[in-house]
Amino acid sequence: MKELLEKSNGLLDYSAEVLSEIVKIPSFSGDEERVIQRIKSFLDELGIENWIDGLGNLIAKIGNGERSIAFDSHIDVVEPGDLHQWEFEPFSGEIKEGYVHGRGSVDQKGGAASMITAARILKEMDYNGKFTIYFTFTVQEEDCDGMCWLWIIEKEELRPDYVVLTEPTDLKLNIGHRGRMEIELLFKGKSSHGAMPHLGINAIEKASRSVLLIQELNKNLKEDPFLGKGTITPTMIKSTSPSLCAVPDSCLVHLDRRLTHGETRESAIEELRKILPEDTEVIIPAYKKKGYRGNVYEQEKYFPTWKTDEEHPLVVAGKKAYRELFGKTPVIDKWIFSTNGVAISGRHKIPCIGFGPGDERMAHAPNEKLPVEQLARATAFYAHLPLALEKTEEER
Repeated sequence: MKELLEKSNGLLDYSAEVLSEIVKIPSFSGDEERVIQRIKSFLDELGIENWIDGLGNLIAKIGNGERSIAFDSHIDVVEPGDLHQWEFEPFSGEIKEGYVHGRGSVDQKGGAASMITAARILKEMDYNGKFTIYFTFTVQEEDCDGMCWLWIIEKEELRPDYVVLTEPTDLKLNIGHRGRMEIELLFKGKSSHGAMPHLGINAIEKASRSVLLIQELNKNLKEDPFLGKGTITPTMIKSTSPSLCAVPDSCLVHLDRRLTHGETRESAIEELRKILPEDTEVIIPAYKKKGYRGNVYEQEKYFPTWKTDEEHPLVVAGKKAYRELFGKTPVIDKWIFSTNGVAISGRHKIPCIGFGPGDERMAHAPNEKLPVEQLARATAFYAHLPLALEKTEEER
């Protein structure tokens, strides 16, 4: 383990430079081609087998074992937002005072940089163990978490036995998070002249009464001792009417619904139907944005809850790898936000854990930056986990 840590620490400058280079390339969902090509160039320079799939995900491969494990990092980022809130240029990629600065450094190109360095170490070690190790650099996660992995599993027919998500965990070992779904409520009214509102049915008023009931529903949703409480909140409202001097004939309310353990698409819809007017249309919207390779993979915006049991071999191996590398037991935790795990584990039941550099509170925030030191620890963990997993499976 000491040798592996020394290798990771010795390549820390390399990891930081890789991260700096890919942070400098803006890569919004659906427009990731430039950063994918830059990451591919790093892999090509290292002599690591890699290819780009039909959606635009970049997949690298080490080893030829019968079992398989994938390390995943999405490489798209959100917009920087209000530039006045930034103390530095959002895509500077500057390495300064122990941090790599810029949008995407934490969410989540830091994981990608550590994956590249881990692949380099495993290549130099001539890894030929029981696992085929995949490194996936995935697209369009910020727009539609998990859709990239639905493509990998369902279209590319690549289904690893285990997956490690390298989203930021502040080097804690994460084993799940709440699910989520987007819901649109369409309230129907009847238009009349604004001077004679009693002749119409005001869709905004119907929607407003329902929003108050939704606030009460939010107080009584299920709670899980580990994952936390389910929540529901309105995030957008818009109406239509013949004119601004007319009673609105429709009103659309968009809801963000977070799902804890035991809550499903069906249960969330049923809870709403019990409190809404009978003629309310409940819609689960679909994501159907074209990717940079020109393909569309439509998905309903339902993202299931997932959690991997602490006694699962993947979690046990994660604890083992952490102890052997760092001499202590990792903190077991969960994400507050959502990840590609909603598709990998939530839909397809592939066991997942999470381990990544950076603090998730920096995700989507101004002045995003990642501690350089964490890159080396993440690299060592990714390189060592397949070995720890081999031992764990042998012991069972």
